[in-house]
Amino acid sequence: MCFSGVSPSVSLIIIPNRTQHFTSDFLSLSCEDQSNSTGWTVRRYTDSGKLQGCSSIYWGSQSGSTCRISPVYTYHIGVYWCYSESGENSNPVNITVHLSAHFLCSVDGDVILESPVHPVTEGDSLTLRCLHRFKNPLVLTADFYKDESLLQKKTTGEMIIPTVSKSHEGFYYYKHTERGESPKIWISVRVSHSEVQSSVLNMLSSLLAACPYLLLTIILIFKCCRVRGKTSVSFPRCIFYLQIQIHNTILWGDWG
Repeated sequence: MCFSGVSPSVSLIIIPNRTQHFTSDFLSLSCEDQSNSTGWTVRRYTDSGKLQGCSSIYWGSQSGSTCRISPVYTYHIGVYWCYSESGENSNPVNITVHLSAHFLCSVDGDVILESPVHPVTEGDSLTLRCLHRFKNPLVLTADFYKDESLLQKKTTGEMIIPTVSKSHEGFYYYKHTERGESPKIWISVRVSHSEVQSSVLNMLSSLLAACPYLLLTIILIFKCCRVRGKTSVSFPRCIFYLQIQIHNTILWGDWG
């Protein structure tokens, strides 16, 4: 799904701070605008492709820029974002809701993976936590996986990545011998602002360093064209002689 007019100053804040939820959970979705402008509301696309506002029937209740859903059910699955009266949008967040294992006739459904709603910045820490519908997560001993590869075995409750890098991007989930497997969740990693600024400065430095050589090359070609118009000197020989002239120019400052 593509969103136009995305405003970087606005974020959709979800409480509790995760994208996977159990049925009967309570959700609060708020639009946090750093520029302090008003007029933001929460919208969503349902899994059936319908566009709805928070005040729609069976949806939630809007108060200012906050939407409250109580309780959550499977028809609340969808893509949520903040929308302004001027047509701006926040980055979207995909919310999933999971039925009890009793209704699924399976051990799965009562376990989910708690992870940040928004992309993690390189250099920050990342905490992934096992959640059970009825159990304290600290008593769950689980195996954590990334892209089908085992990361940690018999971890109690949570897994912490102290310093996130781009290589940590991927699908994460965990398995419990009795409680089943959590749904997979995509962890996105974004580049830090300092690294972006450093890359831009390096590029500008390279361009500035190359400018004198680029200028001399243009002068060289221009002079060769003039020389060839007056004599029968070949182009390679012309370039050779003018390279010597430019070298002397750089040394002695005489452009002839």
